[in-house]
This record gives sequence, C-alpha cells and structure tokens, in this order.
Amino acid sequence: MSVYTTVGHAELAAWLQPLGLGELIGHAGIAAGMQNSNYFVTTTRGRYVLTLFERMAPQALEFYLALMSHLAGHGIPCPQPLADAEGRRWRPLAGKPAALLSCLPGAGEETPTVDHCRIVGETLARLHLAGADLANPLPNPCGAAWRQSVGAALLPVLAPAEGELLADELAFQAAQDYSSLPRGVIHADLFRDNVLWDADGRLSGVLDFYFAGEDALLFDLAVVANDWCVDDCALSGLLAGYTAHRPVMPAEMAAWPAMRRAAALRFWLLRLEARAQPRGGEVVTIKDPEHFRHMLERFRLAPEAWPR
Repeated sequence: MSVYTTVGHAELAAWLQPLGLGELIGHAGIAAGMQNSNYFVTTTRGRYVLTLFERMAPQALEFYLALMSHLAGHGIPCPQPLADAEGRRWRPLAGKPAALLSCLPGAGEETPTVDHCRIVGETLARLHLAGADLANPLPNPCGAAWRQSVGAALLPVLAPAEGELLADELAFQAAQDYSSLPRGVIHADLFRDNVLWDADGRLSGVLDFYFAGEDALLFDLAVVANDWCVDDCALSGLLAGYTAHRPVMPAEMAAWPAMRRAAALRFWLLRLEARAQPRGGEVVTIKDPEHFRHMLERFRLAPEAWPR
C-alpha cells in the first residue's frame, strides 16, 4: 500500500457521511505496498481502512469487493467492504474510486515459524474452497498472458544479463502446459505483510485481494511458498496445512518446480515494471526486484521437487 492521491479532511468527512459512521476524527496514509492509495481512518464509531484505487476498472473493483464479502461470509478473516444505504461498496473520492473496509486486528509476522506456515497453508486451502462457488470470477490480472506481455515490453530496457535471463524464462514458461491443473479463485499476493496475527498466534486477517482472480490453485500455493518458507521444515508445514484441506493431484506435484519459477517470475516482473515506470505520490513504496531475480535463478539452477 502507498499514497499516490492526497485526501483532505473535509472531503473525506463528506464522503463518509452516507456510511453513518459518526464524525471523522482523522486519517493517516499507510506506507506499504505498491498499487493503491491507502489510509487508516478513525471516526467516533471506530477505525477503518480507506483505499483509493489508482488504476482499476469498475468491473474489476466490483469483483474484488464482492469477493471479500463472499469470503468473509464463508469464515475467511478478510476485510469487509462497507456499503451505503443504496448498497454501493465504492464511490468516487478525490477523483478516484474509493472503498472503506473494516480494519482487522493483529500484526504481521516477519519471521514466521513452521506453525505459522502450517496455519497459512490451512487458510489458503480454505480460501480456495470458499471461492469455488463464486460466480463469474475475473481472470488473474497477472497471469500467464500478463507475464508474457510485460516481460516482452521490459526486455528492451533491461541490462544484458537481466534481459537474457528474462527472455529464457519467458520461453520456458510459454512451453509449460498448466491447463490440466485445478483452477479457481486465488489470492495471488499472500505475502507475510498481507496476513495478520493476534497476540495468541491465531491468524486474524488476510489482506489485499486486489490481485485476486481465477487461475491454477497451485500458482497461489507457489506464491506463498516463495515468500513464507525459508527452509524445508517451513515448506513441509505449509504443504501439510494446505493438503489437510485440499489434497493436491499428481499433476500438481509434477508441475511444482515450474510453478515456483512462474511465481518468482511474476513478482520479479512486477518490481521491474515499477522500477522502469515509477509513479509519483506522497508516500510511495518501491521494492527491490533483485530478491525475486535471485530466487528465480536459484530455482532454475536447482529445481525443488514436491516433497515426498
């Protein structure tokens, strides 16, 4: 989350009125993430999160907000979009579509244990099962087609070593056939900073669904493994938690090494794109692409099979 669009106190107070949340006390920008403008909002009725969507079509926004409502109704601890009396979950604010969501308790965990990884695996599987009956999901906005398109556009601006690596990985991924793998709605961005934990070690929140969409479920699991699992024990915990709720197919096990590469590629590209096309804002987070470049290189040199 970042702040690209500044919101004044008076205009926010007027925007909040239809939600009936009392008087606005204050709001403060959230300096984390990369895509949208986010604020903590405090009123006389409580604390909330305001998101202004910088570059999102109304159809996509409707899907993301409906998805969070759907998942919350199935017991997934995710933010609830607040609707006005007319049922609108978003309205324009400062020239951008904006939504107010519940603020969940807890804090992130930067050094997760095996138990954290197991719980995240269980939650991810439950999320996949809960999203199975959501009607008309949008495709993963950063799926295979996006990776090929953005990768090709970035090739001319990369250093020779980066370009050679990217071109070869794009060719490798284009040759993969993931069509037989189970598909459904995925979170696609379930990093450590998008999960909250309470003081007793319980998972209290799953955040930031704005990259969600329909894709191979295994891709989502690979995204989580790449960020959460620093060793084999953590990975075993994650996979044990996940497969306790959704057993994986032999075809998924076989595709695991290539899918972990696809997940690393996706975030390398996202960060390369942000580096090549920086956006101005009051508070902007730009993350280093080298982390995922090195991860991709490691997976290419030493593919990691599904643990037996």
